Amino acid sequence: MNTYKPNVRTLPFVFFAILGILFIYDAGLELEEVEPEVISETLSLNIQNDQNIQSKDIHIVKQGENLSLIFEKYRVSLNKTYKFFRKDASGEVKNIKPGDRLEFISTGDEISKIIINKGPLLSYHIDFLPEISIKKIEKKPELINFFKTGLIDSSFYLAGLMNEIPESVIMDLAYIFGWDIDFVFDIRAGDKFKILYETPFVDGQQIENGSILMAEFYNQNNRYTAIRYKGRNKKWEYFNDDGKSLEKAFLRAPLDFAYVSSHFNPNRRHPILNTIRAHNGVDYAAKRGTPIRATGEGVIQSVGWKSGYGRTIVIRHGGEITTLYAHLEKYHSSISRGVKVSQGQTIGYVGDSGLATAPHLHYEFRIGEKRTDPLKVALPSASPINKSEMNLFKIQRNNYIQISDQLLSKDPNEKLFR
Repeated sequence: MNTYKPNVRTLPFVFFAILGILFIYDAGLELEEVEPEVISETLSLNIQNDQNIQSKDIHIVKQGENLSLIFEKYRVSLNKTYKFFRKDASGEVKNIKPGDRLEFISTGDEISKIIINKGPLLSYHIDFLPEISIKKIEKKPELINFFKTGLIDSSFYLAGLMNEIPESVIMDLAYIFGWDIDFVFDIRAGDKFKILYETPFVDGQQIENGSILMAEFYNQNNRYTAIRYKGRNKKWEYFNDDGKSLEKAFLRAPLDFAYVSSHFNPNRRHPILNTIRAHNGVDYAAKRGTPIRATGEGVIQSVGWKSGYGRTIVIRHGGEITTLYAHLEKYHSSISRGVKVSQGQTIGYVGDSGLATAPHLHYEFRIGEKRTDPLKVALPSASPINKSEMNLFKIQRNNYIQISDQLLSKDPNEKLFR
């Protein structure tokens, strides 16, 4: 009987051959468990999404920037830049200013849309696909009415803040009644007021300070009213119940919320020179740097150093009237000799230049060569409402009164005004 005896030399080769077969067999099993078609589909889906993914960059315009530089920064191609400037031939869109908000929307690696927001109410949408187009979008704000009342204890300004009235509305009210009431000198404890004002909102956000529609102010038992109306001149102005303008040719005071530290007095003893010297104006004590307003429209007659007055501005008005503002810390940058100024315009800032013991404004009101008391001089009024517009004015006035009465019924200070 012949017995098979394997060749010892071939055993290693057989062993490795068997291992190889087993390895291939196992690998085949693993390949059968994987589904390459699924991997292929997933990769294709991702690539397709990448082409449609949109990203957005936001840029706030800074001083000195222009659209060409900004477009270059955000890699807007020269071709698209050229097409845009050619499309915007009038320059309406490209004239940007600091604070404007630009949105660059990209599809993949390409800028597909640019939105230029010029404030909350105006924007331009520039689409590059399929062809360049520019769309102007204007939003109309929602106007919401607010009604506030207040009782003055010591300060109108503080009373306003305590009743949650915006600071801008407080200042506007002082300006509106500033022709009849000196809010530095005339305010008394027990004075009261009520205000109806509207505030614009866009998308639930306040975009501007409120504008006063109607107001009443009770000062030392005198009632003053203000009603906003836009007449033929297309300008918002304030009138009393009878249609007479609240505006005067001059404001009663050139500062808000200061106090009179020295009155008009022809026999006053000078605090520095210690001699009797006429005080031909009124001194308003205020913090250094407080803005000073022109009390009337006019032309700057002189600006510069004037002996004991220090830094001084003199404004020439109509009717031989001039006003003088002295002891300034500095002048407003827009002020120079011969420049026209409007009523209420800031012309300088309170200081203590010249012969002064502390920061204050010395203010004079002159008619020809005669010095007058700024607190007592009769101020001429502006024109009343035209007779042909009185019916329209009364309709608007009565509408404001009706709204105010409805809101007053819900106000905690209702009894003060009944």
